[in-house]
Amino acid sequence: MAKRTNIPAVAPSDTEHVWPVFRSFGAYRMSFVTADILAGLTLAAIAIPEQMATARLGGFSPLIGFFAFLAGSIAFAVFGSNRFLSSGADSTITPIVAGGLAMLVATGSPDYAALAAGLAIMVGVFLIVGGIFKLGWIADLLSTPVTTGFLTGISAHIIISQLPGILGIATPTGPMLERLGTIAAHLGGANPFTIAIGLGVLAVIAISEKIDARIPGALIGIVLAVACVMLFRLDQRGVSVLGTISVAPPSLAIPDIGLDRLPKLLSLGLIVALVVMVQTAATTRSFLSDPERPPDVNRDFIGVGAGGVLAGLIGAFPVNASPPRTAIVAETGGQSQLAGLIAAAIIAALLLFGVGILRQIPGAALGGVLLFVACRIVRVKVIAAIFRQSPGEFLLVAATAAAIIVLPIEQGVAIGIGLSLLHGIWSTTRARVLVFERVPGTSIWWPANSSIAGEVQPGVIVAGFQAPLSFLNADRFKCDIETLLASAQPPPRLMVLEATGIVEIDFTAAQALSDIIRRCQSKGIGFAIARLESSRAQDELVKFGVADLLGADRLYQSVAEAILANAPAAPVRS
Repeated sequence: MAKRTNIPAVAPSDTEHVWPVFRSFGAYRMSFVTADILAGLTLAAIAIPEQMATARLGGFSPLIGFFAFLAGSIAFAVFGSNRFLSSGADSTITPIVAGGLAMLVATGSPDYAALAAGLAIMVGVFLIVGGIFKLGWIADLLSTPVTTGFLTGISAHIIISQLPGILGIATPTGPMLERLGTIAAHLGGANPFTIAIGLGVLAVIAISEKIDARIPGALIGIVLAVACVMLFRLDQRGVSVLGTISVAPPSLAIPDIGLDRLPKLLSLGLIVALVVMVQTAATTRSFLSDPERPPDVNRDFIGVGAGGVLAGLIGAFPVNASPPRTAIVAETGGQSQLAGLIAAAIIAALLLFGVGILRQIPGAALGGVLLFVACRIVRVKVIAAIFRQSPGEFLLVAATAAAIIVLPIEQGVAIGIGLSLLHGIWSTTRARVLVFERVPGTSIWWPANSSIAGEVQPGVIVAGFQAPLSFLNADRFKCDIETLLASAQPPPRLMVLEATGIVEIDFTAAQALSDIIRRCQSKGIGFAIARLESSRAQDELVKFGVADLLGADRLYQSVAEAILANAPAAPVRS
């Protein structure tokens, strides 16, 4: 792999002042041009077949995929921050877009294209708003098991949608499982030539990827497929080719979708926007512009969102950050978004002068490209690790994948998002109060466990809660503390809350904490809080009146300090 050259760190304030746009060109050097040109050429070779295949996956003309790439690349170069990120048509969100739109209008109709363009603008606006209001945390709403199940389900959609083209049979309609059954019933009519082309392209890409990810296996496979079609006249033997492709040059126009259709697109737009946010954040965090500075996820939301708006205005469909294409730019030594702009220029030249050479491309070859994409996005090692280490969370993988495969894809994705949120809520509600013991010979207090022979302080209860205190667990927290107080023998004189894990306290939890403090005070039991390190939680103690109730002298930096400060006074000798 080519070695990356790290751009010297620039102070954020200086960068923002000098580079309000074209951020990836901050501190650019002329010595980077050669590397960017090489990265751009490689990116174009990878993107040309991929963008065509992805467009067909969504029910669009293959050239519309080029429009999406142009919009995503140009807009991100202007408004984004990451030096490597590649934005354009993406196979992760395209099945969601196609499945959602197919429930509204017929695939391939003028209304379908208009709704797709309107959806692109809507998704783009959601991302821009998310970036402006710094909503990067939204990308963390999908857990790894749910994301893994989501990708598995999307992979199944891609495979099932491409099987008819590779087998050379008619494309069935209906729910995904019904379509799979129809395909199985017509296997006897499969065309061996289309199968050979599809699997041949898949094999070429897989071998190229195995040797070096920078080898444009998809382009090589398609060139070989075209050569076979022309040499052996396979178009006369049942092999379908793209044929004449005519698409009007891109021009800026607001899609006419009608105000009455906007509400129908809203839920689909929100789902697609969330998926784009998750993938954009993951890509930005995986390929840092400067390893010594945190990624600007919010700024990259704006860059990808601007690409979506531009894509909609020129008649394309929603765009997304692409981890594989971004990896190609980074691995080939790309230093800025100039690499993406060079790739966009090559594709624009192909649109202007080379559309004719695309007509002999077999549809099965593009299907082979997508089969490889589908196989690559399934995280087999992650699935195996989840199954081995957390069988309960493996059920989330299976449930999310099943929902996306069995149900209409928009509903399946929504269920996956819901499962992720419910899992997070369930994890928070499982938090319980833990009894702490002192590590012998030290002043360290640690959760009691069988591997450490801990010590206790007579008349003192030390307990901790290792989760944010919120309405989700406030009642459980209160009950656990009250149980500890009631069961202690002899009755305690001091209760110390070890609060390292409490990073936030909401109104409901503050009321529960106040009730506990009052109960202790009414029984003559001292109450202290130790190691409340979160400044947010400290502010919330003040805001909700807990600090006043507790007393300023009852917040300590360590459990040992709290116990010492509240030790019984020594008797006075007369």
